[in-house]
Amino acid sequence: MDFTITERQKYWRDRVHKFMDEHVYPAESVYAEEMSVVGQERWKVVKVLEDLKAKAKAEGLWNLFLAPNAEHDEDDYRGAGLTNLEYAMCAEEMGKVTFGSEAFNCSAPDTGNMEVLHRYGTRKQKDQWLRPLMAGEIRSVFLMTEPLVASSDATNIETSIRREGDHYVINGRKWWSSGVGDPRCKIGILMGKTDPEAARHQQQSQILVPLDTPGVKILRMLPVFGFDDAPHGHGEVLFENVRVPAENLILGEGRGFEIAQGRLGPGRIHHCMRTVGVAERALEKMVKRLQSRTAFGKKVAEQSVWEQRVAEARTDIEMTRLLCLKAADMMDKVGNKAAQLEIAMIKVAGPRIALKIIDDAIQAHGGGGVTTDFGLAKMYAGIRSLRIADGPDEVHNRAIARLEFARYSNAEHRTQ
Repeated sequence: MDFTITERQKYWRDRVHKFMDEHVYPAESVYAEEMSVVGQERWKVVKVLEDLKAKAKAEGLWNLFLAPNAEHDEDDYRGAGLTNLEYAMCAEEMGKVTFGSEAFNCSAPDTGNMEVLHRYGTRKQKDQWLRPLMAGEIRSVFLMTEPLVASSDATNIETSIRREGDHYVINGRKWWSSGVGDPRCKIGILMGKTDPEAARHQQQSQILVPLDTPGVKILRMLPVFGFDDAPHGHGEVLFENVRVPAENLILGEGRGFEIAQGRLGPGRIHHCMRTVGVAERALEKMVKRLQSRTAFGKKVAEQSVWEQRVAEARTDIEMTRLLCLKAADMMDKVGNKAAQLEIAMIKVAGPRIALKIIDDAIQAHGGGGVTTDFGLAKMYAGIRSLRIADGPDEVHNRAIARLEFARYSNAEHRTQ
């Protein structure tokens, strides 16, 4: 196994790192100032972020996650063409700032929605929605989770997608619809049931829903540990007799799970790539704080308990990064399905390790750690939600355990 970073990997990683140093980190205070308003004024386009996006686009640091689609070589919808492994190194750098990924047009849920359209969309669907998403002109939302059912089992989803002539009529309620608060959010990909009588995993379909369609109502924005996550936000959305053209259906009736699996594999690992960056930033904040404070006659950094915590944090980050890179490399070489074990493991391990390090960083900051002053409280809130988003830990651990059981179920019985 070769751990050497190739020239191409280094080229992209270093370019992103340089852009973050020169433009994104200096913009953090400006972003905070722009977002220091209250109420409805927070749901707006943030000027400093738009300026960053223009700079990144001009430098060719744009849509890095989107690889060429071998099945559709005629596409003029092409990202930078990075592999999962190459992108992992870039995404870690982006993850060190909350809005970092968006500066490169690489933030969720747009990344997943663009991948779905790129892989499964018709030419018309791509022209209408993928093109402006890739240009950063609009944003999007993925509408899957529902408040009235255990959505960790997606077969429970109850939202109805019923065919009526040349249209589909949608009725249901979604929540944790991340991104729907952004004023630029124009299109959603909704998962619901087209045939409740079909086989369990063939009942669901996915369909494009323009958010200005009559009957789409954003009921409220859900806070995460008190943070509104504006201007992105996580909405509860009601669909009452929403009529969209039948041509908005993606891939075909009953193929919702197929699309979801194609989307969630890359999406899950993208979160984990960024999470490694979050852990690194938390460790940096912790170490700087420990070195700047004196207690009981010596630097806090010299207290043995903190030496232990810092050492464990570094070890945990390195182990987590290696697992993440292994999963990305396997996705490139053998595909998402063959890498399902590694994807599941990193989805559990990444947020857990990051949370532990953030928690220690909060402790190192004392009372300041739980305020908004150092960004750690918001960091914790965001990463804690990842233990639920894209499938809770329990679902991934179940998959890991079943793969492990299968490994030995057909093996010869061994006696000690």
